[in-house]
Amino acid sequence: MEYLLGQAQVGVAMILGIAAFLLELFALVDAVRHPSNAYPAAGKRTKTFWVAIVAVSAAVGFIFFANPLNLLGIAAVLGAAVYLADVRPALQQVRGRGSSSSGPYGPW
Repeated sequence: MEYLLGQAQVGVAMILGIAAFLLELFALVDAVRHPSNAYPAAGKRTKTFWVAIVAVSAAVGFIFFANPLNLLGIAAVLGAAVYLADVRPALQQVRGRGSSSSGPYGPW
């Protein structure tokens, strides 16, 4: 029984590692594809800064693929998540790809 529980934990950790690495890889590809002048226009740091952040995040995610729940693995996910939650929407807004949906009190 303990063996099965241990195998289940390893499987869950592997799934989390795969999900974290894919998130970091997506953030890296997205950061690279935006032009350099879009970052300052969106009020964000430079493209070099953000590409470095998400590249290090992806590298750490790859290294800690099998054990994503350590401090460095969590920091790597956090770096990619900040880019995806804050920088990416601002870049899309500047490039004209932002959401055009409006709520009752204005744009979302």
